Amino acid sequence: MSGYRSRGFLSAWTALFLLATMAVPARAGPLEDAKAAHERGDDDTAVRLIRPLADQGNAIAEFDLGMMYDAGLGVPLDHAEAAQWYRRAAEKGYAEAQVSLGARYHRGQGVSQDDGEAMKWYRLAASQGHAGAQYNIGFAFANGFGVPQNFTEAMKWLRLSADQGFVYAQNSIGFMYDNGQGVEKNFAEAVKWYRLAAEHGFGDAQNNLGFMYANGQGVELNYEEAVRWYRLAAAQDSAKAKLNLGLLYYDGRGVARDYAEAVKWFQLAADQGDRAAQNNLGLMYAQGQGVPQNHVLAHQWFGLSAMQGNQDAIRNLKAVEIHMTAGEITEAEKLMREWKPNR
Repeated sequence: MSGYRSRGFLSAWTALFLLATMAVPARAGPLEDAKAAHERGDDDTAVRLIRPLADQGNAIAEFDLGMMYDAGLGVPLDHAEAAQWYRRAAEKGYAEAQVSLGARYHRGQGVSQDDGEAMKWYRLAASQGHAGAQYNIGFAFANGFGVPQNFTEAMKWLRLSADQGFVYAQNSIGFMYDNGQGVEKNFAEAVKWYRLAAEHGFGDAQNNLGFMYANGQGVELNYEEAVRWYRLAAAQDSAKAKLNLGLLYYDGRGVARDYAEAVKWFQLAADQGDRAAQNNLGLMYAQGQGVPQNHVLAHQWFGLSAMQGNQDAIRNLKAVEIHMTAGEITEAEKLMREWKPNR
């Protein structure tokens, strides 16, 4: 087999940053004006418009103000303050706030970490049919967060979410069929769910679908189709998809073999912190494939990958050091310390 799947489960879902204006009259008002201000980059004005409504107990405004504190927009970044505003809205039954407060408890962000408390808030939002909350409950059961691990129960909640078109859940169901978690392993069924999410533009599902084509699992082996899906995922910044494109260019599958192009894709994924891509990039520098041979850069990338526990990189690091002076090793280690992921 070749290539790498994306994760089947992302971390607990929380509301995307978009000021809420639902459940308010269609005519222009402070919430609509605040949203317009945010969209043009004037977050100070957005906060000024939202705060009086939040102080009066408007649940949507309370939630929006929480999001502003969570992101540090128009106010200082303050997760604890964000959690307080989410709680006010959540206690009024506002589902978006319930999900966001639950996610804060799961992450221990602005509140003490407590997966049991997270589940309480997810269940309240899920009882209102909130797809993100249903996904988060499935995520919790799949990982044993706040509840005993139970893949069958996870699948139940994921299906409820997926039936509403929630792409995170669709991708996760595909992953569970792919791995036989809570269901009998079934690659064709995995492909079906990956495709549903992929066709709605979900990058992880696009990468996973590309993986299935690259390995002939649940579909006929088709490297060209794998390349197509990997490119779509890479365009959405999927590090695994960039790594997988690099592998196909290295092997000449679905594309003409091109070591320089392989290096390009390995570099993009390595810059995002992908440890397999970092090791592969180190190999390209060590061997002089697609780039001039450079043991210092090879050592840097092997070292970064090794720091994440990649056993191949640990072995490669030892191998490349045989060909290096003490000064070159010192230079490579300096590059490692200075490196920051591009995320």
